[in-house]
Amino acid sequence: MQTFRPDNGKLSAEEKLNLLVEFGARMSGELRLDKLLDIIAQQITKLLNVGRCTIYLKDVEKNELWSKIAQGHGLEHTEIRVPLNGSGIISIVARTGETVNLPNAYEDPRFSMDVDMVTDFRTHSMLACPLKNNSGKVLGVFQVANKSDGTPFDKNDEGILMLLATLAGSAIEIAKLYQDVHVAQLETIYRLAVTAEYRDQQDTRAHLKNISIISYLLALALGMSKKDAELIKNASPLHDIGKVALADNILLKPGKLTPEEFEIMKSHTVYGGRILEGAHSKVLKIAHKMSLYHHEKWNGSGYPKGLKEEEIPIEARIVTVADVFDALCVFRVYKKAWPTDEAYEYILKESGHSFDPRCVAAFKKIYPSVRKLYAHISVNQPQNKTAPAKENKLS
Repeated sequence: MQTFRPDNGKLSAEEKLNLLVEFGARMSGELRLDKLLDIIAQQITKLLNVGRCTIYLKDVEKNELWSKIAQGHGLEHTEIRVPLNGSGIISIVARTGETVNLPNAYEDPRFSMDVDMVTDFRTHSMLACPLKNNSGKVLGVFQVANKSDGTPFDKNDEGILMLLATLAGSAIEIAKLYQDVHVAQLETIYRLAVTAEYRDQQDTRAHLKNISIISYLLALALGMSKKDAELIKNASPLHDIGKVALADNILLKPGKLTPEEFEIMKSHTVYGGRILEGAHSKVLKIAHKMSLYHHEKWNGSGYPKGLKEEEIPIEARIVTVADVFDALCVFRVYKKAWPTDEAYEYILKESGHSFDPRCVAAFKKIYPSVRKLYAHISVNQPQNKTAPAKENKLS
């Protein structure tokens, strides 16, 4: 499709329609806010043929405008924040909902040179347009600077930017709502995970963070896409959700479990599977596999079903390595902490036995990063240099 560059003259009705269709097509289907803003900024930079385009969004809670998307020299993916009640152009446009056009930015007292001072970019002319939703509420501001032909922005440019802002407003609002729902889902998952882990962890936050990071790095090292790795990262904290069904006298017992007690302990995998069974979201479907199968072993000696090798879902094989490593490295009421390198050697030794050899090979690749993650563990933490005396309660 032809791209129109409104350097001279006004666009015809047909050209405006084509412009809307092209711009809308590039935004359609993109629900990730950062990615959507990047696409919009790229298209505006191209269509108006400008040196820089910056998109600011309102942060109502902080009473600020923020931007991580700035297409143009010197500002790529740099976060900018300005007060909503400030005296600068962006703040004025956001408050009034009116477009501001500066033919010579440095001659206008409302223009702030702060951004130019930390980049190699010098603003000559600038056009700022309010970004509104369908009901007219201001969501943020579109700002463009420096037309490529060196001329100031004219009424035609203002009209085009307002047209694009109108189309983009709805897409951005939908993406923000989607992001809010996504954040709420992840927060719910995290709080459910804390509920399960709280009773037998000294530092629940650190444990969940470590499991998530290691699982994410393992997924990437195994060749998974960043999107799939993110799903695994977000699902991994729920691997032990079934612990909510266990009594304290089992979960917190400082000594080794009796055979009968161990059978009860093993049931947390089944309970976890039941809790998450039938989930519809992708992240909870993965969490279901993790919670049910994270104690299965590559050689078939695990539980609850005695699965082996490729019968075990890859998501469970990944979180198993992450979970056991973290369990070895940190103190719990029923075990001392292992030195990080000795826990690493244990993971390597169990390749082909407890763990998928591919996952162990991936763990070897990421271990330098993992080792840094555990550098904060206190040297005074009780440690154990022997094999795990209570392996049946490692995780």
